[in-house]
Amino acid sequence: MIPASFEYLRAKTIPEAIAMLQQHGDDAKILSGGQSLIPMMKLRIARPGWLIDINSVSGLDYIKEDGEFLKIGGLVREAEIDASELIRSKYPIMHDTASVIADPQVRNLATMGGNLAHGDPANDHPATMMALGARVVATGPKGERIIPIEEFFLSIFSTALGQDEILTEIRIPVPPARSGGAYLKLERKVGDFATVAVAAQVSLDAQGVCQRAGIGLTNVGPTPVKARKAENFLRGKKLDEGNIKQAAQLASDESAPSADLRGPLEYKKGLVKELTKRALYLALERAGK
Repeated sequence: MIPASFEYLRAKTIPEAIAMLQQHGDDAKILSGGQSLIPMMKLRIARPGWLIDINSVSGLDYIKEDGEFLKIGGLVREAEIDASELIRSKYPIMHDTASVIADPQVRNLATMGGNLAHGDPANDHPATMMALGARVVATGPKGERIIPIEEFFLSIFSTALGQDEILTEIRIPVPPARSGGAYLKLERKVGDFATVAVAAQVSLDAQGVCQRAGIGLTNVGPTPVKARKAENFLRGKKLDEGNIKQAAQLASDESAPSADLRGPLEYKKGLVKELTKRALYLALERAGK
């Protein structure tokens, strides 16, 4: 299909883009990768009157560790996440996630920031950011504000970003030694949205006791789900078979999937349980390395 008519603007700086958002109000949308927005426009689900392209803004394409955080600029492409040696070596859960998003053509354009800002519970990065305890930097007319990821997603396609704010950075706490994570996704075909996916990140002490656990669930609720009961259960325990099995059951209980063409509710809850077990075992293996 063909999108409804719209006006196209190109911003060269973040302040310029914010001024454009203020001028055009709710009728304006930010365009970065466009791999979610443009298809919705073609289907006329989204009908913005103004598109504000920020791809010419410089300085938003970095992946770096800075103090206590891994910092990722708002215009970093999925392909850059996938190819980053820092991500592959120290944040394998993020490499798992980027590598299963759509297809190479999409990953060459799509941005991690856009994946989060779109607010789709079927997108892959939100659950991984939940597991990692990330923070989002929103930049608006009053400057920057930091939003914890668990407060960022309000409802389907709705986030805590203000109408005149832009997601400019993602901050992820640098994991301590003996940490590992994994993202596992079941999809009907390559490039599809997840039927169910699970992100798990753990940190262990020298005796192998879990000091921190993060578990995020994809496409089993109106927002990405943070499996708090499962996380709290694992803290202070060894990740043995019994504890992993119990945590997986708790994660399944916390999920709230809907029946659709990808499967009935019971099937999806069973997938949450199984994928949580597998993700925790892989996270444990990686933490040991």
